Amino acid sequence: MRGRNYRQPKGQPYTRGKYIHGTPPPKISKFMMGDLKSKFEFRLSLVAQAPVQVRHNALEAARVAANKVIFDALGETGYKIHLKVYPHVILRENRMIATAGADRLQEGMRRSFGKPSGRAARIKTGQSILDIYVNSNAVDTAKQALRVGATKLSVATVITQETLAAPIPQVS
Repeated sequence: MRGRNYRQPKGQPYTRGKYIHGTPPPKISKFMMGDLKSKFEFRLSLVAQAPVQVRHNALEAARVAANKVIFDALGETGYKIHLKVYPHVILRENRMIATAGADRLQEGMRRSFGKPSGRAARIKTGQSILDIYVNSNAVDTAKQALRVGATKLSVATVITQETLAAPIPQVS
């Protein structure tokens, strides 16, 4: 199935993995990256402008794309990335056979509950999807990284910037 089939968050979310056998694990390998211990001056956020369901492989693609842009510019210690959403919703697919003689082998919409095929995160309007923490010298790079990451998602987004702390004076 394609991602567009699961884009609209309709109905009750199907999330109880304890009762669902064969649930695929999320493809997201890390939710926080970069320099996790340092304090940064700015937080730039990728904020959704509409309610949407985003599949786990799209979230991972956005994280990897944003991380590559900012890592190439700043190295390992000049930033922190935090993926804020978790793909709790389990997606199901009623697979159909598309070959000759399929009508004798399958039952169509009878018993059409479907098997688990992936995961998705439900995102509300105004919810932050990805946060990047940087100092004042890297704000433009972080904005570019968020723009590149936003192209991997199926929702219109806006980048917000927030000042966290005053710059720490350098002692020489």
